[in-house]
Amino acid sequence: MPVKYKTEHRTIDRLTKKEKTEYYWMKCQPLDELLKSFNDENTKPKLRQKVKNELVRRQKIGLIKLQMRNSEGVVSEFK
Repeated sequence: MPVKYKTEHRTIDRLTKKEKTEYYWMKCQPLDELLKSFNDENTKPKLRQKVKNELVRRQKIGLIKLQMRNSEGVVSEFK
């Protein structure tokens, strides 16, 4: 199963009464949203680890190149 970013959202069209489900898969989320949730202090540890795993996966296949910078300004590779 693919990893979910957040719970699915169901909407019902009032005219046709058809239900539409929108899924939020980790691999479909834009990089900006993933980085924002990873750097946010209010993100739960389980979601932060999921985001980190997705960023590492994208880095391995060559989609992105990330570097970490600690409080002293030392740059290291994102692992």
